[in-house]
Amino acid sequence: MSSSPSLPPPTTIAAWRVLVRGAGILLALFIFCFWAAKGYNRGWSQNQVPVKQVDPVTELVYTTYEKRFVPGIEFLGAGIFFGLTLFSVTFFGRRSP
Repeated sequence: MSSSPSLPPPTTIAAWRVLVRGAGILLALFIFCFWAAKGYNRGWSQNQVPVKQVDPVTELVYTTYEKRFVPGIEFLGAGIFFGLTLFSVTFFGRRSP
């Protein structure tokens, strides 16, 4: 009938916190890699990209537009912001033993 001494609460991090932190970091890293792979565009996002072409007969240079998506700096900023917000949310709230 001896009572065991009360143990301090565990200091480990809950599994869901670790998963959400990992997801936040992976999201920010994925967005950065996607932005970098599409061309490091430091301007706004574009749906059409100007392409210069040369007329074969007159050899004049003219511009046509090619349809493709080029993510801009706002895409990078928003993606990293959401990834870091997801990561930082895990530091707030009540921690239960």
